[in-house]
Amino acid sequence: MRRWSCASLALLIWSYACPASAKTYEVGPGKPYTAIGAVPWESLVGGDTVLIHWRDTPYKEKWVIGGRGSATLPIVVRGVLGPSGQRPVIDGNGATTRAQLSFWNPDRSVLKIGGSSSPPNNPSYIVVENLDIGGGRSPATFTTSQGSSMPYRDNAASIMIENGDHITIRNCIARDSANGIFSAHDSSQVLIEANHIHGNGRVGDIYVHNNYTESNGIVFQYNRLGPLCAGCSGNNLKDRSAGTVIRYNFIESGNRQLDLVESGTFAAAPSYRATYVYGNVLVEPDGAGNSQIVHYGGDNGDTSTYRKGTLYFHNNTVVSTRAGNTTLLRLSSNDESADVRNNVLYVSAAGNRLGMLDGNGRLTLAKNWLKSSWVGSHGTLSLAIQQPAPQVSATSPGFVNEAAQDYRLLATSSCVNGGGSVLADATHFAVRQYVAHLSSEVRPDDGPVDIGAFEYASGGAGASCDASSESAPAAAWMVGGLFGFVLTRRRRPATAPPV
Repeated sequence: MRRWSCASLALLIWSYACPASAKTYEVGPGKPYTAIGAVPWESLVGGDTVLIHWRDTPYKEKWVIGGRGSATLPIVVRGVLGPSGQRPVIDGNGATTRAQLSFWNPDRSVLKIGGSSSPPNNPSYIVVENLDIGGGRSPATFTTSQGSSMPYRDNAASIMIENGDHITIRNCIARDSANGIFSAHDSSQVLIEANHIHGNGRVGDIYVHNNYTESNGIVFQYNRLGPLCAGCSGNNLKDRSAGTVIRYNFIESGNRQLDLVESGTFAAAPSYRATYVYGNVLVEPDGAGNSQIVHYGGDNGDTSTYRKGTLYFHNNTVVSTRAGNTTLLRLSSNDESADVRNNVLYVSAAGNRLGMLDGNGRLTLAKNWLKSSWVGSHGTLSLAIQQPAPQVSATSPGFVNEAAQDYRLLATSSCVNGGGSVLADATHFAVRQYVAHLSSEVRPDDGPVDIGAFEYASGGAGASCDASSESAPAAAWMVGGLFGFVLTRRRRPATAPPV
């Protein structure tokens, strides 16, 4: 019987998966292309791969992706990591643009997907991974494809998805821009996976955020969403999408950690009325913006477009170190509902400093861990809170190391085996859990579910999804092109986005 080496198997799969016309463009020191702008971005087709190799100086270039791939032949733009796992740095401050590209709103982003005439405006099945992108904020300037100098707008982004479908942003850093990642309403089937998004915003500006998205189907998973820039007033994740799933992320600080508000485009879509937030760690530092953790509903005053559905919020770990009051949820009206189960809702202050609602909305609570003497609201409740199952109260949730932000559970925690069932369909149970940082693992299944984002397992944790780790070595991506993409997807069979 013939034995196949890994290299031979990789070559065999590559030969079947990629047509002869598929090309690989390598950029970097000693490579065929020394500049990103030398790549013919206007003519990329499905199966093409652009490999941008790390170097010790940033690439001061910006560009647009507009080609059309397919599920089996995506267009892949991949950073090749440095010797210590460094991502190639793309710096928008002083960046140049390839002359053959023609796209509108060049001042809105460093890397843009969609919204172009050259390449044709039809992006589909695009994968961008392993890049460190920043510098997209005024007063920084860049050179357009016509050769003129232009400043970035106040709402520019490190990565902007203007339109397109099946867009994946994976294992990137998006930082030091007004918006970190921005998607517009002509985008669909977007996956934001295993990225470190932090340090974005503008001082005193409430309209730009670490993430600002409006897509027809979007999943955030395995991301580390850190604080915005010092003095910046935006939210960590502001979303106006239909079919929003936010799972297995570490989300720290922001005016609010999550601001899930109305869309003027998707209000009639059935998936607009159900939003899933589960398996996340949400951290509220003292004095960090608004005292509310999550806002769900709308903010434009036109209540006809508000979400008016259900926020399914389960198996999250919420930690607030505010000295004053913390409010878990603001529901914009009594037409908004939240089903809140199996969450650790911990405040370092006294229990009565934690309120469930700002005032409005329909809230169901079951099997959450919280300190006794919590309150329904620090104001006045419009409707009574429903509690079909009792909450679990103790003086401490029993974290492994709260000071080090290790919110896994000790064996003695009252959260262990303390959870119950959740009201979500079978594709939205917490089957994985976050691994610090930018990775995940299978959530152990040892019987009754534990409360919070982590399951205690005496025998150890599940199998780690190392390909999305922030410190993953370059060897993790040594198999290039589509084969590398297929390997990545096969290693995550439980996490395909349900959009």
